[in-house]
Amino acid sequence: MMERPYIEEKAFERIVFSEVPLEKGDYEGCTFSSCDLSEADLSEIRFIDCSFTACNLSNAELNKASFQEVEFKECKMLGLHFDKCLQLGLALSFENCQLNHTSFYQVRLSRIRFINCKLEEADFTQSDLNGAVFDQCDLRHAIFENTLLEKADFTTAFNYSIDPENNYIRGAKFSLPSVIGLLNKYDIDIQ
Repeated sequence: MMERPYIEEKAFERIVFSEVPLEKGDYEGCTFSSCDLSEADLSEIRFIDCSFTACNLSNAELNKASFQEVEFKECKMLGLHFDKCLQLGLALSFENCQLNHTSFYQVRLSRIRFINCKLEEADFTQSDLNGAVFDQCDLRHAIFENTLLEKADFTTAFNYSIDPENNYIRGAKFSLPSVIGLLNKYDIDIQ
């Protein structure tokens, strides 16, 4: 059996990974800056303590990919399926990222931090967002269905629609005027 390559503390800058595919292996302490990973096959690659800054990962394949203590900043990440990742040890954070149409279906993301992110039409169905923070996040048409949102912080989030009867929101934090997103299903006129 061939041994997996182990890449440690390497900086990847301005690489187009559709031209030079990322080698399947374990990447620890690596940085990816201004790289194009759109539609790249990241299947079965392990990222440990890595950071992605100003990268495009839109529509990348994440089948059995592993993300442990990985941070994304200023990244374009449209249509990703984090539900296909290995869930063991999954730990992510996002800042100033575009995550529209991204799926977190049944993913455990307790205490995850989304800071100033666009999460339009993101799917959080049956995911664990216990203690999650949505700081200045746009959640227009994001899907929350049977989602664990206990102690989640939505105080500065906006455009969300969350049905309190179909989600677990005990201890979650909301603020006016966005809290009316908890009443959308009732089709009532709030003055």
